[in-house]
Amino acid sequence: MSYVDLTEASIAAGGSGRLGGYLAEPAGDGPFPAVLMIHEAFGLDDMMRRHADRLAAAGYLTLAVDLFSDGGARRCLVSTMRSMASGTGKAFTDIATARTWLAGSALSTGKTGVIGFCMGGGFALLVANDGFDAASINYGRLPHDLEESLRGSCPVVGNYGGQDRTLRGAAARLEAALDKLGIENDVKEFPSAGHAFMNDAEVGPQLLRPLTRVMGIRPDPESSPEAWQRIEHHFAKHLRG
Repeated sequence: MSYVDLTEASIAAGGSGRLGGYLAEPAGDGPFPAVLMIHEAFGLDDMMRRHADRLAAAGYLTLAVDLFSDGGARRCLVSTMRSMASGTGKAFTDIATARTWLAGSALSTGKTGVIGFCMGGGFALLVANDGFDAASINYGRLPHDLEESLRGSCPVVGNYGGQDRTLRGAAARLEAALDKLGIENDVKEFPSAGHAFMNDAEVGPQLLRPLTRVMGIRPDPESSPEAWQRIEHHFAKHLRG
């Protein structure tokens, strides 16, 4: 497990002045299928690194790109969320830079998936039609122009929580749009789960946690194992096959 400095490539591409990520490598010599991971709104924290380690343990060369590299969450969160809402901006350039680096790594087979959680799930959905072979969307916000944004996407697996007050009906809307476009998909809403249910602990500032619980943002150890199983099955099918 190591830090990857993507700053030079990012600047050359017109992206952020600083860019890095956490690289989790599977055991063995490789090459391995690869996964680009996009973090939650709280940033590339220990929880996100554990998610990356989990994917590496399953055999995927995983790069968790840090979209807040150029100033931290406090300075970068608002601009990054605006970028997601508009579908343009440096965040997308940074994701493309990380994807190019990962696909070109000597440890990669070239087959590359994308996975995102919360904010990262929204980004993963928006870039699923940009050079990836499979996408995993986990409680990601849907874009306003859903069908147009999804056109040309790679196969998608999606996990949402039925108790997530921030994304009511999102799973059904996403599945319907993907079906209409003829894009292979497997989207599921877990009835007992809330937002961020795949985390194994609460995250974010301590003062905000009572509010996040009210909003249905909490781990769900009963639903999480199946969600991870679905992701691993999806990536095995499209990145190893």
